[in-house]
Amino acid sequence: MFNKILIANRGEIACRVAATARRLGVQTVAVYSDADAQAKHVAACDEAVHIGASAPKDSYLRWQAIIDAAKSTGAQAIHPGYGFLSENEDFARACADAGLVFIGPPASAIQAMGLKAESKRLMAKAGVPLVPGYQGEDQDPALLQREADAIGYPVLIKASAGGGGKGMRLVEKSEDFAAALQSCKREAINSFGNDAVLVEKYVQRPRHIEIQVFGDSQGDVVYLFERDCSTQRRHQKVLEEAPAPGMTPEMRARMGEAAVAAAKAVDYVGAGTVEFIVEQPGGYDAPEQMKFYFMEMNTRLQVEHPVTEAITGLDLVEWQLRVASGQPLPLRQGELKIHGHAIEARICAENPDNQFLPATGQLAVYRKPAHTAFARGDVRFDDGVREGDAISPFYDSMVAKLIVHGDTREQALARLDEALAQTHIVGLATNLQFLRYAVRSQAFSSARLDTALIERERAALFNQEPVGLALAAAAAVADQLQREQAAPGANPWNQRDGWRSLTPLTRRFDFGFAGEPAQALLTYGQRGGAHQLQVGGQSAALAFVARTEGGIDLQWGEHRVHTSVYRLGGQAHVFTARGATRITLVDPLAHAGEAASEGGRLTAPMPGKVVSFAVQAGDKVGRGQPLAVMEAMKMEHTIAAPRDGVVAELLYAPGDQVAEGAELLTLQDA
Repeated sequence: MFNKILIANRGEIACRVAATARRLGVQTVAVYSDADAQAKHVAACDEAVHIGASAPKDSYLRWQAIIDAAKSTGAQAIHPGYGFLSENEDFARACADAGLVFIGPPASAIQAMGLKAESKRLMAKAGVPLVPGYQGEDQDPALLQREADAIGYPVLIKASAGGGGKGMRLVEKSEDFAAALQSCKREAINSFGNDAVLVEKYVQRPRHIEIQVFGDSQGDVVYLFERDCSTQRRHQKVLEEAPAPGMTPEMRARMGEAAVAAAKAVDYVGAGTVEFIVEQPGGYDAPEQMKFYFMEMNTRLQVEHPVTEAITGLDLVEWQLRVASGQPLPLRQGELKIHGHAIEARICAENPDNQFLPATGQLAVYRKPAHTAFARGDVRFDDGVREGDAISPFYDSMVAKLIVHGDTREQALARLDEALAQTHIVGLATNLQFLRYAVRSQAFSSARLDTALIERERAALFNQEPVGLALAAAAAVADQLQREQAAPGANPWNQRDGWRSLTPLTRRFDFGFAGEPAQALLTYGQRGGAHQLQVGGQSAALAFVARTEGGIDLQWGEHRVHTSVYRLGGQAHVFTARGATRITLVDPLAHAGEAASEGGRLTAPMPGKVVSFAVQAGDKVGRGQPLAVMEAMKMEHTIAAPRDGVVAELLYAPGDQVAEGAELLTLQDA
């Protein structure tokens, strides 16, 4: 086993590797950028080395700086985590040339599986089933169009060097192919430095099921069962679970054996994932008719590996360290067993109701559910941030991973929903509430899974309001009263309970809720008695039951509710078991006479880089027409016209970095 390793990554995976290494008595070295100088992963390691500026190209992608850091600190090996350099064969070779162990597969395996087209040709020779498509080297757009037409629509255009859902476009008709190809190639060259693509048939009602494989330097390879990752947005995973619902033992064995064959075809060593697209020709209720096709192999540890750890009771990072140090696999295939069911939810800084636009900001409130250490409890929380940390525009939008385990899928679902309800984040937009909608949706809860689940369930997943004005207002009013009564004096004239000797007191609270003005009227009761709260046509008694460290227990009408209220700026963020919402606290005198109007301004929704403009000054545009493309947090975002008009001026040029809220162009009435 190694004495010291360097972790060439950041965030939760760096913290995770550091925790396992510490348990094994292995010292760790962190690397960090300017943006991560105070990051959690830096504190989690024994040593840390600064490697550059905030942008990945100036820090975490500078493999020579990382190798220099490893050598200067006496590290024997480098763990690449996932993302960044984890699947870079040049980096793997450079580590070997420098006398360092790359904790991952050999560079030859990374190279063989790194290009989708080449890997599919290799898998065909190994007898692994493939989706019909074109993987040729000729990248002439006209040829690609003809191949797509011959395959039949819908088709997927995929960056050959891609991964993580980037460089992928679904095309449903021939006339849309050329524009989608151009966009896909642009994203591919920006993300991977290679704009080669492949075209393949888009499988109807597809499931994304992947097999975890592990190989050692003695030539042994095992599969650690499957994960279902079908619930996706923008081709990126949202919920992952193991084992896959509806998986028959026969199909599990066939897929596992195919995955092992794929790994052995490239002499694979270490942790890897063989990903399959699974067709359901007989519908959701006929799992015995499912067919699987090879998609790609990820030559690294996956973000969703904790669900495999949960059902096997194993530490895959420990396996990585042992195998990389030359030890054989700890277990044989026949010794691996499945125990219960596990689900992982990716908590991301993003706005699901605005096309999952990534968000940046500070974690002003960051409260996690009660959880225990890995493999010793039913709830696990993997993260690389702390309360007060900032989510920057430089890296991925994922904040944390919430993993639950149960004896059955139904038990795991219940635990996941409860743990999500206990997770409170304030300071930036997140997908927490969306995850609860998804977990409780009819399709997911009944395991009617495919990669279009989110789109099919749009009516139940987006623009929902789980708490409601009355309950949110009751919580905010109760919180305000508790604050006012926190330290009452003994003198009755100092009491703040609204008591009057002759007449009741009615107090008005003004709010903004779901973009609309709202009002609550509180009539104070007799001293020590219940108050009456009227909100939006509803009127009920409001009484305090208790104030606890975690929030306020209040009686609203006939219902007793536990709420947590966090004040940030002019907003109150309300969390209940039912869900979370926020209301704006309005001071009617604060902005008297002001009128907000953005006119023809079109602004950047977040910090990023201008990729291109689709219009010029003087062009007439219609509502919804694409005007510009921005790149931020590893994604492209299209800025569309909010109304008909004429482009007055472009205020930036392609390649310019812009701040959140920066005006990109101006639009005038036609």
